[in-house]
Amino acid sequence: MRRIVAYANARIGNLKDVDLRVDLDSGWMSGVRHIASPNYDARPPGVEADLIVIHGISLPPGEFGGPWIDRLFTNSLPADAHPYFAEIGSLRVSSHVVVARDGAVTQYVGFTERAWHAGKSDFSVGVELEGTDTLPYEPVQYGALAEIVAALCAAYPRLSPDRLVGHNDIAPGRKTDPGPAFDWPSARSLIAAAGTAYGKPLTA
Repeated sequence: MRRIVAYANARIGNLKDVDLRVDLDSGWMSGVRHIASPNYDARPPGVEADLIVIHGISLPPGEFGGPWIDRLFTNSLPADAHPYFAEIGSLRVSSHVVVARDGAVTQYVGFTERAWHAGKSDFSVGVELEGTDTLPYEPVQYGALAEIVAALCAAYPRLSPDRLVGHNDIAPGRKTDPGPAFDWPSARSLIAAAGTAYGKPLTA
């Protein structure tokens, strides 16, 4: 049987000339790195994703690079590698996608499943950007985010740019990410451009 896919033609950041295709059967996106996290479960029957939640993440806090996000999302974070890891090593968490500082994209959970982010949100897709609340995110991260959002909106009709929120928006007072460093106007402008590039205007 032919697989059904929805895609965006990536032209920005490290995703230049890469087609981000979402397989509607599996929920996995081609054109990105895959590391399967065990930290997910099924969405409730009849529930489809209708919200995209932007997070910020850095491990250890304020540091970038290394294998630590992969290790956290696969339950293999070594407690003795950093004092902070001893505090969070028992957490069972994940996100659907992470965008590294260089714009590289890794998917950990299929979009059809419930990743364990934002309190195990039944109806959202979680996108983590490697960064902090106060340090500016990189231009290539915004470019990659725009292409991801465009591909998701093409794949899932209930998703749209006006259904894009920060973690702080759904957990006010408890969560602060992606923080004031996240440039919402730039993100929305790039998302609109990404949608136009393949014939589907995306405006909030």
